[in-house]
Amino acid sequence: MIFGLIGVGILASLGFWQIQRLTWKENLLSRIEMRINRPSVALPLDPKKSDDQYLKVAVEGIFLPGEIHVLTSEKFKGPGFRVIMPFLTNSGSTILVDRGFILEKFKDIQKTTDSNFVEGNLLWPDEIDYFTPKPNLERGIWFARDVHEMSEHLKTAPILLIAVNENKADNHINPKPLTIGIPNNHFEYAVTWFSLAIIWFFMTIYFFWSRLKKI
Repeated sequence: MIFGLIGVGILASLGFWQIQRLTWKENLLSRIEMRINRPSVALPLDPKKSDDQYLKVAVEGIFLPGEIHVLTSEKFKGPGFRVIMPFLTNSGSTILVDRGFILEKFKDIQKTTDSNFVEGNLLWPDEIDYFTPKPNLERGIWFARDVHEMSEHLKTAPILLIAVNENKADNHINPKPLTIGIPNNHFEYAVTWFSLAIIWFFMTIYFFWSRLKKI
Protein backbone atom coordinates (compact mmCIF):
# COMPACT_ATOMS: atom_id res chain seq x y z
CA MET A 1 0.00 0.00 0.00
CA ILE A 2 2.78 2.42 0.96
CA PHE A 3 4.70 1.73 -2.24
CA GLY A 4 1.51 2.23 -4.24
CA LEU A 5 0.84 5.62 -2.65
CA ILE A 6 4.46 6.63 -3.21
CA GLY A 7 4.03 5.79 -6.89
CA VAL A 8 0.85 7.88 -7.06
CA GLY A 9 2.68 10.78 -5.42
CA ILE A 10 5.56 10.58 -7.87
CA LEU A 11 3.28 10.46 -10.92
CA ALA A 12 1.11 13.30 -9.62
CA SER A 13 4.18 15.43 -8.87
CA LEU A 14 5.34 14.93 -12.46
CA GLY A 15 1.93 16.13 -13.61
CA PHE A 16 2.15 19.27 -11.46
CA TRP A 17 5.69 19.85 -12.75
CA GLN A 18 4.36 19.81 -16.30
CA ILE A 19 1.69 22.35 -15.30
CA GLN A 20 4.47 24.61 -14.04
CA ARG A 21 6.36 24.07 -17.29
CA LEU A 22 3.18 24.90 -19.22
CA THR A 23 2.86 28.25 -17.43
CA TRP A 24 6.53 29.01 -18.06
CA LYS A 25 6.28 28.06 -21.77
CA GLU A 26 3.12 30.12 -22.31
CA ASN A 27 4.79 33.17 -20.75
CA LEU A 28 7.87 32.62 -22.93
CA LEU A 29 5.79 32.32 -26.12
CA SER A 30 3.82 35.41 -25.16
CA ARG A 31 7.02 37.44 -24.72
CA ILE A 32 8.35 36.23 -28.07
CA GLU A 33 5.06 37.06 -29.80
CA MET A 34 5.15 40.57 -28.35
CA ARG A 35 8.74 41.06 -29.51
CA ILE A 36 7.92 39.86 -33.03
CA ASN A 37 4.95 42.20 -33.41
CA ARG A 38 6.09 45.30 -31.54
CA PRO A 39 6.95 48.48 -33.51
CA SER A 40 10.28 48.23 -35.29
CA VAL A 41 13.44 49.87 -33.97
CA ALA A 42 16.80 50.70 -35.53
CA LEU A 43 19.25 47.87 -36.06
CA PRO A 44 21.47 47.58 -32.95
CA LEU A 45 25.15 48.36 -33.45
CA ASP A 46 26.22 44.84 -32.49
CA PRO A 47 23.21 42.49 -32.55
CA LYS A 48 23.55 39.23 -30.63
CA LYS A 49 21.35 36.16 -30.50
CA SER A 50 21.21 36.23 -26.71
CA ASP A 51 19.81 39.78 -26.67
CA ASP A 52 18.18 40.39 -30.04
CA GLN A 53 16.59 37.14 -31.22
CA TYR A 54 13.19 37.98 -32.85
CA LEU A 55 13.76 41.75 -32.45
CA LYS A 56 11.77 43.73 -35.02
CA VAL A 57 13.96 46.25 -36.83
CA ALA A 58 13.85 48.52 -39.86
CA VAL A 59 16.86 49.26 -42.06
CA GLU A 60 17.54 51.53 -45.01
CA GLY A 61 20.19 50.92 -47.66
CA ILE A 62 20.66 48.93 -50.86
CA PHE A 63 20.73 45.29 -51.90
CA LEU A 64 24.09 44.08 -53.15
CA PRO A 65 24.81 41.49 -55.87
CA GLY A 66 24.72 37.85 -54.86
CA GLU A 67 22.06 35.55 -53.45
CA ILE A 68 21.57 32.26 -51.67
CA HIS A 69 18.69 29.87 -52.34
CA VAL A 70 17.61 27.70 -49.40
CA LEU A 71 15.50 24.71 -50.43
CA THR A 72 11.99 24.69 -48.95
CA SER A 73 8.36 24.26 -49.99
CA GLU A 74 5.04 26.01 -49.53
CA LYS A 75 1.69 24.34 -48.99
CA PHE A 76 -0.48 24.53 -52.12
CA LYS A 77 2.44 26.09 -54.05
CA GLY A 78 5.05 23.36 -54.25
CA PRO A 79 8.84 23.34 -54.05
CA GLY A 80 10.86 26.51 -54.07
CA PHE A 81 13.52 28.44 -52.23
CA ARG A 82 14.08 31.11 -49.64
CA VAL A 83 15.92 33.99 -51.30
CA ILE A 84 18.66 35.46 -49.11
CA MET A 85 20.62 38.48 -50.30
CA PRO A 86 23.23 40.86 -48.86
CA PHE A 87 21.99 44.30 -47.84
CA LEU A 88 24.25 47.30 -47.21
CA THR A 89 22.64 49.55 -44.61
CA ASN A 90 23.02 53.32 -44.53
CA SER A 91 24.96 52.91 -41.29
CA GLY A 92 27.64 50.97 -43.17
CA SER A 93 26.99 47.41 -41.99
CA THR A 94 26.20 44.62 -44.44
CA ILE A 95 23.67 42.03 -43.31
CA LEU A 96 21.74 39.09 -44.73
CA VAL A 97 18.09 39.61 -45.68
CA ASP A 98 15.74 36.65 -46.10
CA ARG A 99 13.33 38.14 -48.63
CA GLY A 100 10.92 35.20 -48.64
CA PHE A 101 9.76 32.31 -50.82
CA ILE A 102 10.16 32.00 -54.58
CA LEU A 103 8.92 29.16 -56.77
CA GLU A 104 11.52 26.86 -58.26
CA LYS A 105 10.79 28.02 -61.82
CA PHE A 106 11.67 31.62 -60.89
CA LYS A 107 14.88 30.75 -59.03
CA ASP A 108 17.30 32.08 -61.64
CA ILE A 109 15.45 35.18 -62.82
CA GLN A 110 16.83 38.63 -62.09
CA LYS A 111 15.49 39.76 -58.73
CA THR A 112 14.27 43.28 -58.10
CA THR A 113 16.80 45.12 -55.94
CA ASP A 114 15.18 48.56 -55.90
CA SER A 115 14.07 48.32 -52.28
CA ASN A 116 15.90 50.72 -50.00
CA PHE A 117 13.77 50.05 -46.92
CA VAL A 118 13.31 46.65 -45.27
CA GLU A 119 11.41 45.85 -42.09
CA GLY A 120 11.49 42.49 -40.36
CA ASN A 121 12.77 40.39 -37.48
CA LEU A 122 16.28 39.33 -36.55
CA LEU A 123 16.75 35.58 -36.40
CA TRP A 124 19.56 33.14 -35.74
CA PRO A 125 17.90 29.88 -36.90
CA ASP A 126 18.80 26.53 -35.42
CA GLU A 127 18.36 24.39 -38.53
CA ILE A 128 21.66 22.54 -38.74
CA ASP A 129 22.19 19.02 -37.47
CA TYR A 130 24.39 16.03 -38.22
CA PHE A 131 22.23 15.00 -41.20
CA THR A 132 22.07 18.40 -42.94
CA PRO A 133 23.79 18.18 -46.35
CA LYS A 134 26.46 20.68 -47.27
CA PRO A 135 25.32 23.41 -49.67
CA ASN A 136 25.66 22.75 -53.38
CA LEU A 137 27.60 25.86 -54.31
CA GLU A 138 27.76 24.96 -58.00
CA ARG A 139 23.97 25.00 -58.28
CA GLY A 140 23.55 27.67 -55.62
CA ILE A 141 21.32 25.48 -53.46
CA TRP A 142 21.45 25.38 -49.68
CA PHE A 143 19.55 23.00 -47.40
CA ALA A 144 19.40 25.07 -44.21
CA ARG A 145 20.03 28.60 -43.03
CA ASP A 146 23.43 28.60 -41.37
CA VAL A 147 23.93 32.29 -40.59
CA HIS A 148 27.70 32.10 -40.14
CA GLU A 149 28.30 30.05 -43.27
CA MET A 150 25.95 32.20 -45.36
CA SER A 151 27.59 35.39 -44.10
CA GLU A 152 31.02 34.07 -45.06
CA HIS A 153 29.75 33.13 -48.51
CA LEU A 154 28.15 36.53 -49.17
CA LYS A 155 30.75 38.50 -47.17
CA THR A 156 28.34 40.04 -44.67
CA ALA A 157 28.06 40.27 -40.92
CA PRO A 158 26.49 37.15 -39.33
CA ILE A 159 23.12 38.88 -38.99
CA LEU A 160 19.93 37.61 -40.64
CA LEU A 161 16.84 39.78 -41.08
CA ILE A 162 13.59 38.00 -41.99
CA ALA A 163 11.86 40.55 -44.21
CA VAL A 164 8.21 41.36 -43.56
CA ASN A 165 7.94 44.54 -45.60
CA GLU A 166 9.95 46.09 -48.43
CA ASN A 167 9.11 49.40 -50.01
CA LYS A 168 9.76 47.95 -53.49
CA ALA A 169 9.27 44.21 -53.19
CA ASP A 170 9.94 41.68 -55.94
CA ASN A 171 6.67 40.39 -57.42
CA HIS A 172 7.98 36.82 -57.58
CA ILE A 173 9.07 36.68 -53.94
CA ASN A 174 6.49 36.14 -51.21
CA PRO A 175 7.66 37.31 -47.76
CA LYS A 176 7.59 34.62 -45.07
CA PRO A 177 7.03 36.45 -41.77
CA LEU A 178 8.64 34.92 -38.74
CA THR A 179 6.62 32.31 -36.86
CA ILE A 180 7.38 30.76 -33.48
CA GLY A 181 8.59 27.21 -33.96
CA ILE A 182 8.79 26.30 -30.27
CA PRO A 183 6.59 23.30 -29.38
CA ASN A 184 4.31 23.49 -26.35
CA ASN A 185 3.11 20.00 -25.41
CA HIS A 186 3.21 20.35 -21.63
CA PHE A 187 -0.58 20.15 -21.22
CA GLU A 188 -0.64 16.77 -22.98
CA TYR A 189 2.28 15.60 -20.82
CA ALA A 190 0.45 16.73 -17.67
CA VAL A 191 -2.70 14.85 -18.69
CA THR A 192 -0.60 11.74 -19.30
CA TRP A 193 1.07 11.86 -15.87
CA PHE A 194 -2.20 12.59 -14.03
CA SER A 195 -3.92 9.75 -15.91
CA LEU A 196 -1.16 7.36 -14.91
CA ALA A 197 -1.45 8.58 -11.31
CA ILE A 198 -5.20 7.85 -11.30
CA ILE A 199 -4.69 4.41 -12.83
CA TRP A 200 -1.93 3.64 -10.34
CA PHE A 201 -4.16 4.80 -7.46
CA PHE A 202 -7.04 2.50 -8.41
CA MET A 203 -4.64 -0.39 -9.02
CA THR A 204 -3.25 0.18 -5.52
CA ILE A 205 -6.75 0.23 -4.01
CA TYR A 206 -7.67 -2.94 -5.91
CA PHE A 207 -4.51 -4.70 -4.79
CA PHE A 208 -5.05 -3.63 -1.16
CA TRP A 209 -8.72 -4.70 -1.25
CA SER A 210 -7.79 -8.07 -2.74
CA ARG A 211 -5.29 -8.66 0.05
CA LEU A 212 -7.88 -7.75 2.71
CA LYS A 213 -10.39 -10.23 1.28
CA LYS A 214 -7.86 -13.03 1.71
CA ILE A 215 -7.33 -12.28 5.38
